[in-house]
Amino acid sequence: MQLDLSRMINRFVLGLFVTTLVACSSASSTKSNNSDDVHLQLGVRYLSMNKLELAKENLLLALKNNSDNTQAHNALAFLYEKLNQPDNAKEHYETALDLTPDDLGVKNNFGRFLCEHGEFEEGMALLSEASSNPLNDRQWLALTNAGRCGLSMGQKQQAENYFRQALQLNNAYAPALSEMQKIAYHNGDFWAAKGFLQRYLGVADHTPETLWFAAQAERALGNKELAREYKSLLLETFPLSNEAKKIAGVKDF
Repeated sequence: MQLDLSRMINRFVLGLFVTTLVACSSASSTKSNNSDDVHLQLGVRYLSMNKLELAKENLLLALKNNSDNTQAHNALAFLYEKLNQPDNAKEHYETALDLTPDDLGVKNNFGRFLCEHGEFEEGMALLSEASSNPLNDRQWLALTNAGRCGLSMGQKQQAENYFRQALQLNNAYAPALSEMQKIAYHNGDFWAAKGFLQRYLGVADHTPETLWFAAQAERALGNKELAREYKSLLLETFPLSNEAKKIAGVKDF
């Protein structure tokens, strides 16, 4: 059965978001009643299931009952990102941060959002605050986002440092491992790229990118049979991906 790439990526990103939201909500100073909590929990649950209309309905109910519910604003902002409504997303992130300036989950999510929309300085500032705070028990999330932001800014060495710091804190964090696979490949360290991929596959499934770089690394190492296997797997599993389209035209596998 052909995998739906967008659903797979959304599910992965949603998992990271829900983890962050749940981890930080207990530290939030936001006051909410039981009704708010129920709607918030339902909203986040539906969000994790990619049932966006139901998620939106419950999150808006949580805000209707308590407009100062930081985590409802945080979750709703992420939902608006998925609905490709960046203006609404930014508004709710700003509100969440105004309500609870020390919320590490909001700083991480808003910082990532700003970087993804070209506001690098502001985004990196928030990610630096989230990643350096000793009270943050998931610093690797913010460090990985900071690394990706650094790559977008063209700061490759700084980005690599962030990814390595993330892996020092959580050596099985899949997003940081996949980023290091790419960096190692671009640095010409194909054995390291192979090693990062093996670590990644111990905790997560292939993506089009991991397969693309795996095939290229094996080809560079002279392992043509394995390179062809990765190419075939990419074409079979993610035929509509950009990576599949690129590799289809490569003849020397």
